[in-house]
Amino acid sequence: MEITSEMIKKLREKTGAGMMDCKRALEATGGDMEAAIEHLRKKGAAIAQKRSDRSAKEGVIVTRVAPTGKTGVMVEVNSETDFVARSEDFVRFSNLVAESVEISKPNSPDEVSGLRTSRGKVVSELMNDLLAKVGEKVDIRRFAVFDSQDGLISSYTHLGSKIGVLVELSGAEDVGPSLGRDIAMQVAAMNPLVVSRDQLDKSLSERELDIYRTQAKNEGKPAQIIEKIAAGRLEKFYQEACLVEQTFIKDPGKTVKDVLEESGSKAGQKISIKRFQRFHLGEEVR
Repeated sequence: MEITSEMIKKLREKTGAGMMDCKRALEATGGDMEAAIEHLRKKGAAIAQKRSDRSAKEGVIVTRVAPTGKTGVMVEVNSETDFVARSEDFVRFSNLVAESVEISKPNSPDEVSGLRTSRGKVVSELMNDLLAKVGEKVDIRRFAVFDSQDGLISSYTHLGSKIGVLVELSGAEDVGPSLGRDIAMQVAAMNPLVVSRDQLDKSLSERELDIYRTQAKNEGKPAQIIEKIAAGRLEKFYQEACLVEQTFIKDPGKTVKDVLEESGSKAGQKISIKRFQRFHLGEEVR
């Protein structure tokens, strides 16, 4: 059967695959359009297998919060190049993955590939379609799901979707979404370790204190003030590592704790940060 330019164009419109790939798919299937589509999808799976050892460190962080504010999700989807990560197809796929995670709440990344999306196909099928089109390894690396019974979830993405944050606030139902977004923005910019110092592992505090003692000794500080110097530096560490003690990025004259207390006073209730999660694209996951 003769493969016409019109057939190639039609297949390309249906799949988004390259012109030569469409031509070869039609030739391999005798001009059968549906078979050619399947051929291209299988090619996508073959690409995935062939590139399984390739590094996929680019990509996007996608966040979603349900209209109720009670559920939030964050997903990291990786590609090999930033060019592909910025493409409409990749971004659309990543958002569909996040939507499916929000609906199904899987337990592990392995389960995500089997989730059915709002487009009718399961995630693995859409991934093969994307692979056939972009010719790069695509990897759903990790996700987080926040469900809140008595609080509100907020989210923020930063640096062209390279950083994403989910935050859960308690007592913030009457203050609107802006406070939660501000706190999520704080986490994105300042990368705290914990909400408050009582959540820090005691061994970490002791290690930091030992480092500051050694620093003071190496600086030739008098022995009688070394403990005082070390304690002061530990306080500074707390102010950087603990979210509520950080200087508020939108008003350097206040701490995050001050902002929470002011908002709570206006709302007539106590507002607190229950938890947060921060993803930075490509970071080492412990």
